[in-house]
Amino acid sequence: MAKIYKFLAFDFGASSGRAMLAKFDGNKIELEEKHRFSNDPVNINGSLYWDVLRLFYEIKQGILNCVHTGDGDIDSIGIDTWGVDYGLLDKNDKLLSNPYHYRDTRTDGMYEKAFEIVPKEEIFKETGIAFNWFNTLYQLLSSKLSDDVSLKEAKTMLFIPDLFNYFLTGKKRTEYTIASTSQMFNSQKYDWSREMLDKFGINPDMLPEMVYPGEIIGTIKPELAEELGIKEVPVVAVASHDTGSAVASVPVTDSKDFVYISSGTWSLMGVELDKPNVSDAALKYNFTNEGGVNKSIRFLKNIMGLWLIQESRRQWQREGTLLSFDELEREAREASPFRSLIDPDYPEFQTPGNMPERIRKYCKMTNQPIPETTGAVIRTIAESLAFKYRQVVEGMEEVTGKKYSVINIVGGGIKDKMICQFTANATNRVVNAGPVEATSIGNVIVQGIALGAIENLNEGRKAVQNSFDIAKYTPENSDAWNEAYKKWQDIITKA
Repeated sequence: MAKIYKFLAFDFGASSGRAMLAKFDGNKIELEEKHRFSNDPVNINGSLYWDVLRLFYEIKQGILNCVHTGDGDIDSIGIDTWGVDYGLLDKNDKLLSNPYHYRDTRTDGMYEKAFEIVPKEEIFKETGIAFNWFNTLYQLLSSKLSDDVSLKEAKTMLFIPDLFNYFLTGKKRTEYTIASTSQMFNSQKYDWSREMLDKFGINPDMLPEMVYPGEIIGTIKPELAEELGIKEVPVVAVASHDTGSAVASVPVTDSKDFVYISSGTWSLMGVELDKPNVSDAALKYNFTNEGGVNKSIRFLKNIMGLWLIQESRRQWQREGTLLSFDELEREAREASPFRSLIDPDYPEFQTPGNMPERIRKYCKMTNQPIPETTGAVIRTIAESLAFKYRQVVEGMEEVTGKKYSVINIVGGGIKDKMICQFTANATNRVVNAGPVEATSIGNVIVQGIALGAIENLNEGRKAVQNSFDIAKYTPENSDAWNEAYKKWQDIITKA
């Protein structure tokens, strides 16, 4: 009888985390949620932080839940998280402070200061990374310019998944895919952009040795294994940037000519490339070149995503109206189509707050009808997001010189069937949606590769096809959506 492998995947998103146990028999992956928990940023004296010690406590709870349910005989552990954020260790390897949250406002104005030191075009040619206000480069520059004591005392910088891996194993390593999100890494040379960092006064010596997806970082520390009641199992360097893991799960085999959307709080839309594209066209569209499994490149665009719906729902909860996502979708379906449209990436939508009111102000500013009801607000977001996808995929085709007829959506966002259908309608492309737990599955695939249970990424994606249902959406009402797209294009130029 073939061995049944047990891989424990920890997947941290911006609002929640989960521990998913995967059992793999050599053909199919079976997932079971062992632990789910909220990830709540903490605002102290006007600064926004991650509570990483509590999150590490949740990692231990996830392991303990495996033990308590008869699945303590796990074969390995892998951790993925959001990108760019980091913790700093002192000379004694102690955590100096709580890591900042990427939505903290300390990076305001850092673009201008950065470009005075190194021109924008030079930064892009060096790193291939799109310009986002939260990139690690601007966070560190902010700390440098504000004379941050923690940065002065830091001997090691670890991105969030690397920090958790260090807590588990005692090994300080930097994983390739998470490093690539920082705008401090040269994916053409597979090394830190040391000369550029020197210009910014950022010490590259605090950046640890690089590891790649499929390498084993170390084993669980003996005292931790004893505390949790497990063996000293290996901790695997998965694609520790959550989008890297999600893309690894896209059920497309024997081909790289496909478009994906990793749909959640953010929508990450892109294609797989063998090498970075740092062309002038890529810069114009603000596309990014992030690392993937097998040293591939995730050539993609960050789009605001379901954050707009999530933050709207939180506002309505604060006002005393509690609606499920299913109820919001139902009300949106009943709202009038194409009445009001927005640019999902409008800067005023980036931070927490009263999102429905911000959307109304945008519509007023652009001389559109004001979406007053919950259904009208959600429909405005959903249609606009679908049009944004069309804009991005057409830009991808222009830059890469390829045509893409199918869009693969993975992640929790596929639960919103309305947005999946709207995406097919707006882009005039077939949409394949699934799997839901894409990030955890991609995490598991790389663990399987590391332990020799899965031969390669292509075989892992075949296992996804064998294991999970994929829904198909075909375009509808193309003429109406094409006409509305022209309206959307006109509106976003006014904002």
